[in-house]
Amino acid sequence: MSTGPSDPRAQARLAVQRAPQDAMAWILLSDVELEAGDARSGAGAAQRALQLAPGHPEALARLGRGLWMLGRHDDAVQALRAAAARAPGHAGIAVWLGHALEDAGRAEDANEAYARAHALLPQHPQIAAYLLAWRRRLCDWRGLDALSRQVREAVAAGQAAIEPFAFLSEDATAAEQLACARLRAADVAARVRPLPPAPPAHGEVVRAGFLSNGFGAHPTGLLTAAFFEALRALGGPEVHLFALNPDDGSAIRRRLQAAAHALHEVADLPHAQVAGRIREAGIEVLFDLRGWGGGGRPEALAMRPAPVQVNWLAYPGTSGAPWLDYVLADRVVLPEALTVHHSEQPAWLPRCFQPSDTRRGIPSPPARAECGLPETGTVFCCFNNSYKLNPASFARLAAVLRAVPGSALWLLSGPGEADRRLREAARMAGVEPARLVFMPKQPQAAYLARLRLADLFLDCNPYNAHTTASDALWAGCPVLTRPGETFAARVAASLNHHLGLAELNVPDDDAFVATATALGRDPDALRALRRRVEAQRDAAGLFDMPGFAADFARIVNELSARHRRGEAPSPLS
Repeated sequence: MSTGPSDPRAQARLAVQRAPQDAMAWILLSDVELEAGDARSGAGAAQRALQLAPGHPEALARLGRGLWMLGRHDDAVQALRAAAARAPGHAGIAVWLGHALEDAGRAEDANEAYARAHALLPQHPQIAAYLLAWRRRLCDWRGLDALSRQVREAVAAGQAAIEPFAFLSEDATAAEQLACARLRAADVAARVRPLPPAPPAHGEVVRAGFLSNGFGAHPTGLLTAAFFEALRALGGPEVHLFALNPDDGSAIRRRLQAAAHALHEVADLPHAQVAGRIREAGIEVLFDLRGWGGGGRPEALAMRPAPVQVNWLAYPGTSGAPWLDYVLADRVVLPEALTVHHSEQPAWLPRCFQPSDTRRGIPSPPARAECGLPETGTVFCCFNNSYKLNPASFARLAAVLRAVPGSALWLLSGPGEADRRLREAARMAGVEPARLVFMPKQPQAAYLARLRLADLFLDCNPYNAHTTASDALWAGCPVLTRPGETFAARVAASLNHHLGLAELNVPDDDAFVATATALGRDPDALRALRRRVEAQRDAAGLFDMPGFAADFARIVNELSARHRRGEAPSPLS
């Protein structure tokens, strides 16, 4: 990156050299350092401003933001609370406080912070979007329709760069999702400058890079470990992992490191340095394994560190970004008719786009009573994250419970008061609240063991089960889903299709309730269905990681060959 006079960081640094006693100059420097992804420098500049102007709310706010970026969430909360106390009318500080409270595990306090920010600026669509997303996560459905309408109207009018990941939970079309992603991508593109073009690639072996903050005991790590091992055994592309998360000491992290040709530690580096490391490694085809999901580095990708860049796996939708050339998918999750609403060109795998860790053992299940489940009766489960349990999906689940006497609904425990709110929603829907059983998050092996106690996984819309559906099928639990018209609404359908159980992809809500009811009332049919899932797990191609690796290597080699021939991106299958 250039450090010439037009570079905001260079200008801000020059300003503090000229006026080292000017607190505002240090605050402005903190701003640009944080925007560049340099949390340490940003926090340091804010601390210098506080030495010059103790208690300055803008300096405290930037210190809190920098500490939050560094993962020091409790310290961030302390700084941002102090800033909010000194500037109670500042909606932006309230939003940053909400972010820090989220990550500090103080869910209901975060809800209050976002609500306060929205009350201060009720017409601000981005603040409305933060409140909407967090209320979904807490199953706090007050004012949900009005907030959703405000956010969707802002996207339609091109008024705000709403976070695309949160927008996936709205009942929006694929065209709306593309519009949302493009607005966010334009916001990023305006703040970065691309690197000079990469030198021409050469050599027979293609260097493939993978950028993620999930290389560890995280859904991305769990999905990809066995795939990377199979790719290494195949002798396919040279694999370079760029880890935006520090080493968590997990067995998955060790497996990933062993499977890769190199694992590059890039956590906490500024955006330009992340891009520089990718460029220095000579990566020809770079896969973005985070996208708009939070914790990624779209700014680094926007600098174009690799000549071919691909959206894959972690973000279930279009990036809307001109710096991503392809999306890796399959024809169920991304049918041809849907590609018009993707900014990327499709690269279609012949199997499900989602790999899985096929080396995982499935322990024996605990007793039902140990999990809080009744000794008898059908156990429906829905271990989706709480933000997917919107009023419409929950109403569908409640209808199934009313129709299957003695059944229970097993849910993943949510943050804050989410569980209490869901029990109250059940009561309002005519279902005894005690029929909802909540499971705290478990280690992977314990979680898979518990899935063996569930008879049928009931999916949500418009945001399906993804990794969770894969986990259920691996453990032998069938998944009932209603495919929608977006990528995020079709992942479970792709898993079922490639497992050979497409009949569990039903066309509408009535069919969903009828199918779940019929199965819930017929224990023999449920047992037979589980036996089919277990048999297909071994026979179908869904969990064939050597086969997945071979298909993936072919795609990577073709992307490289196209680039070396000077061809523009176009559909690939």
